[in-house]
Amino acid sequence: MALRETVDRLRGYDVLVLTATIWFLAKFLRYAFPPLFDSFGASYGASNAVLGTAYTGLMLVYAAMQFPSGVLADRFGSVGVITAGVVVAAVAALALVVDSPFLVLVGAMLVMGAGTGAHKTVAVRLLSRAYPARTGRALGVLDTFGAFGGVVAPAVIVAVASVSFPLGDSWRLLFLGAGVLGLGLGAAFRVRVPRRLPNDSAGDAATAAVSAGGIGQYTTLLRDPRFAVFALLTVLFSFTYNGFVAFAPLYLTQEAGLTDATASLLYSALFLASLVQLVTGDLSDRVGRLPLIVGTLGFASIALTALIALTGTAGPLVLGATLVAVGIGSHGFRPVRGAYLMSAIPDDVAGGGLGVVRTMLMAAGAIAPAIVGTLSELVGFRPAFVLLAASVAAATALGAVLWLLE
Repeated sequence: MALRETVDRLRGYDVLVLTATIWFLAKFLRYAFPPLFDSFGASYGASNAVLGTAYTGLMLVYAAMQFPSGVLADRFGSVGVITAGVVVAAVAALALVVDSPFLVLVGAMLVMGAGTGAHKTVAVRLLSRAYPARTGRALGVLDTFGAFGGVVAPAVIVAVASVSFPLGDSWRLLFLGAGVLGLGLGAAFRVRVPRRLPNDSAGDAATAAVSAGGIGQYTTLLRDPRFAVFALLTVLFSFTYNGFVAFAPLYLTQEAGLTDATASLLYSALFLASLVQLVTGDLSDRVGRLPLIVGTLGFASIALTALIALTGTAGPLVLGATLVAVGIGSHGFRPVRGAYLMSAIPDDVAGGGLGVVRTMLMAAGAIAPAIVGTLSELVGFRPAFVLLAASVAAATALGAVLWLLE
C-alpha cells in the first residue's frame, strides 16, 4: 500500500518533470552556442563579431516570443503552444546535423530562439494550474532544471569533441541528440499532459474571450499600482542579474586580479547556487511570497555590495563566497517572482499578462550588458557594478513597500 501511494505521488509530478525537462533542453541549446564559437569560426570562417551578432539575433527572437506565446496560450491552451515550441526547436537543431552553409546555422539559431521562447511564459502559467497549492515549489524545480542546462552544455561539448561523427564536425552530434530528445519530449508532453489538465484546451469560456481586439486588456494590468510596482521591481532585478552574469568573470580577473581558472570556477559556482530555488519556491508556498521576495533581493543586494567593497583587498575564497551569495539571492528570487505574478494576474489573461512582464524584464536584461560594458570602458568595472547594486537595492525597496502595504 505504501509503495502504491508513493508511485501515485510520483505520477502526480509527471507534468512538472516533462515541463522542466523541456526547459532544461531550451537552456541547454541556448548555452551551447557561445562555447562553440571557436568551432563555428573554424568550420565557417566567421568572425567573432558575426557569430556574436547571430547569437544576439537568437536572444532577440527569444525575447520577442514572450508576449505572443502567452496570448496564444490564452486562446488555444498551454499544451499546444509548449508542444509546438519544443518541436520547432528540435527541428532547428536537427537542421545542423549535416554539413550546410553558414546561413543555415544563422537561420537555425533564429528558429531555435522562436521555439525555446515559446516555453517559459506558458510553462509558468501551466504549472500554476497543475499545482495550485505548490506553485512556488513547482517553479523552483522548473528554474533549477533550466539553470543546469547551462552547467551541462559546456561539459557535453567537451565530451563530443573527441567523438568521430560521420556526417561532419563532432559538434553536430550535440544537435542530433538535442533534436531527437526534443521530438521525444514533445510527443510525451502532448500525450501525457492533457490527461492531467483537461480544462487546458482551446475554446473554453475564458480563453475564447481573448481576441485581437482585446490585446489592450493585457497592458491595462499595468494601471494597477501594485502590479506596476512589481513589474518595475522585476525589471530592476533583470537589469542587475543580466549585467552581472555577463561580466562577472571579467570583473573577477580585471578588477579583483584573479586568474582565469579561478574566475571560471567561481562563475560555475554562481550557477550551481540555483539549487536554492528548490528551497525558496517551497518556502513561498508556506510563508508568503513578498517576505521571500524582500529577503532574497535584500540578500543579493548586500552580497553584491560586499563583493564590490572587498574587491582588491579580499582573497579568492572571500570573493567567491560573496559571488555565490549573489547567486543565492538572485536565483532564490526567480520562482517566488513567478508565483507572485501568477497570483496577481487574472486567470483568463494569465499567459499574455505574464508575457508582457517577461518582455519588459528581458528587454531590460538585454540592454544591461551593453550599458555595463560601456561603463567599464569609460569609468571602470567597479562603478558599473555599483550601478547594478543600486538597481537591485531599489528592487528590494519596492518589494518592502509592497509588503508593508499588503
